[in-house]
Amino acid sequence: MKKIILTLILLCPLMAQAQTLKQPTLDDLLWDGQGYADLVPKKLNTAFWGNSLMKRTAEDISFLRDAKGRTDRRGTAFTRSDVQAALGTDTLSLKSLEKAGFPDPDQPLALINADKARLLYNWQTRQLVWQQPLPQGNVQANQFCYASRTHAFVRDWNIYLTLPDGTEHQLTFDGSRQLVYGQSVHRNEWGIDRGLFWSPDGQKLAFYRMDQSMVADFPLVDIDHRIAQAAPVKYPMAGEASHKVTVGVYDQQTRRTVYLQAGDPTDRYFTNLTWSPDGSLIYLIELPRSQDSYQLVSYDARTGERLKVLYTESNPKYVHPTHALSFLPWDPSRFILQSERDGFNHLYLFNADGQEVRQLTEGRFVVTDLVGFCPARKSVIVVSTESGDMRHNIYEVRVSDGRRTLLDNGVGYHTPTLSPSGEWLVDNWSSPKVFRQYDLVQTAKASASKLRTDGNPWAGYVMPTVNHGRLKAADDTTTLYWRTVLPPDFDAVKKYPAVVYVYGGPGLRNVDESWNYAARPWEYYMANRGYIVFVLDNRGSKDRGFAFESCTFRHLGQEEMADQMKGVAYLRSLSYIDSERIGVHGWSFGGFMTTSLMLNYPDTFKVGVAGGPVIDWKYYEVMYGERYMDTPQQNPEGYASSSLLNKAGNLKGRLQIIVGYNDDTCILQHSLAFLRACQDAGTQPDYFVYPGQEHNMRGKDQIHLHERITRYFDDYLK
Repeated sequence: MKKIILTLILLCPLMAQAQTLKQPTLDDLLWDGQGYADLVPKKLNTAFWGNSLMKRTAEDISFLRDAKGRTDRRGTAFTRSDVQAALGTDTLSLKSLEKAGFPDPDQPLALINADKARLLYNWQTRQLVWQQPLPQGNVQANQFCYASRTHAFVRDWNIYLTLPDGTEHQLTFDGSRQLVYGQSVHRNEWGIDRGLFWSPDGQKLAFYRMDQSMVADFPLVDIDHRIAQAAPVKYPMAGEASHKVTVGVYDQQTRRTVYLQAGDPTDRYFTNLTWSPDGSLIYLIELPRSQDSYQLVSYDARTGERLKVLYTESNPKYVHPTHALSFLPWDPSRFILQSERDGFNHLYLFNADGQEVRQLTEGRFVVTDLVGFCPARKSVIVVSTESGDMRHNIYEVRVSDGRRTLLDNGVGYHTPTLSPSGEWLVDNWSSPKVFRQYDLVQTAKASASKLRTDGNPWAGYVMPTVNHGRLKAADDTTTLYWRTVLPPDFDAVKKYPAVVYVYGGPGLRNVDESWNYAARPWEYYMANRGYIVFVLDNRGSKDRGFAFESCTFRHLGQEEMADQMKGVAYLRSLSYIDSERIGVHGWSFGGFMTTSLMLNYPDTFKVGVAGGPVIDWKYYEVMYGERYMDTPQQNPEGYASSSLLNKAGNLKGRLQIIVGYNDDTCILQHSLAFLRACQDAGTQPDYFVYPGQEHNMRGKDQIHLHERITRYFDDYLK
């Protein structure tokens, strides 16, 4: 009896602690949840003013560190009320200062957007120096240039300029859904994220012009009307007609537009547009539709004349240039080109004539980002995986000889913001045990001082345990990385259902050395409900080099599935995994993988939820699909082996497909064709649609979506 009483006494504090911890809901965990913002620490929002560091909030801007990295005790620079007072009785409203910029390192000026105007505010005189109206109406793209204080934008498919005095000037007049000006082209591939490009001095504007009149419409429907209306989208499918792109250049001084003389744009891609430092030249990387080679070409920005091919690169599989040129600030006759030609993305130094000077970085690691330059030290700041496959760390690279210096702690996942001079950077980083920390780093000394550390946001909640490890891929050579999310009350004696979460495609990975190994909120939620969640980055995913990614070339899904099944074999080897209750879930490429695994291994996976899945690659877009699969005409065997339509009869377990009704990335033809194939084969998938949503669910539908996914596993796997 005494032993029992003693045991109860010892357990009481633990029981009391368990009772005080909360069980997080999807509203707490998910990014669009109502409770998420209240629980996760607010990010430290900073921006450099020259070498001084400023802190930005919605209500005020304050001095954080001075130009020598010391704590700046001057306090608040100005408040939102100060700026509003400077506006006087103006009808403009200023809601937040969180995006204020400091464009002049020598002047106390803040560039701020109010609801209808752009403002330049002097915080020492407490006066507005300048203001410019923001465009109204159906604005589809924006690009402001501080050098000329001119704002280029696209309204109703045409390009306009708002001049420094606030007057509007229209540049194009024939824009339409068929003829698109100034917007991102080639479906945002090759790093393209905009269609307006100012020269350094702001006197010339380069822009994309995309003729997509020859591209087939895919029928979408807008149901937000008394009678639903057609809302078609131009969608160039693999093997079908693609759009034609040209590049125009408008000169503010002559008010003339010329087009680059690149030749026939049919079945060609133009990307990585770069201005020369003096604004006289434009550089383009040009690819044929086959994507097995590219040329770096220079053009005269005044006449549009094609001048010279500076560099060429080819690969029997594909090339994938995603970065514009980076000219050296201290030597405008030299630039850095990023290339995967030795198997890993690295930096190469060229002179302006296209002669290679040297390879700046080299090794079995990937440069993931060129952050900027430090002219005083004649160095470039990069992020790379040199310290480890799962890590992103910051290095300084000396341009004279390529010598690299680590600027951070050598672990974790780091995202730097560089000062204009390159002498300081803010390092926003996390590691498996550090949710988020901000350091101020002096690049010359590679020394850091802590600005702030954010603790575990879920400290008051019942949360699972996250582990990680490695295993060999299906080739028995390549190392792959995984994580598991275990229930908070995990007991190795029990048997647990397991859910494999998968993406698996190029351009993304799921496991890295950030907080909890990059575990997603839904994984926490599922583990809290008694599941074990397993995530493995198979061959074909990003940041492991070209060979790792391209082994899936022309047969998407095959090597990826083989690696995922090695992960499942590892799961099944664990005594606490119920091998009869294994599920799988993924979105987009992960939806393709989920459906593929359910159909190719029907006796392994009991339940699957596939979101926005690719079903047959011949229905996917030209640029992405043909890079990894060639065309259906060139690779009929590969398309046939990866298609899930002819495997619909293999379905044994419960499979739910979820799509956005207005998805213009992975169009409805995929899922609808699969439903038809299942009906013909006599199999019974489930199907759910989100009207009005596109490829990913936003807002409150994000909560609804994850509740639906969870319920499906609860109903059929748990």
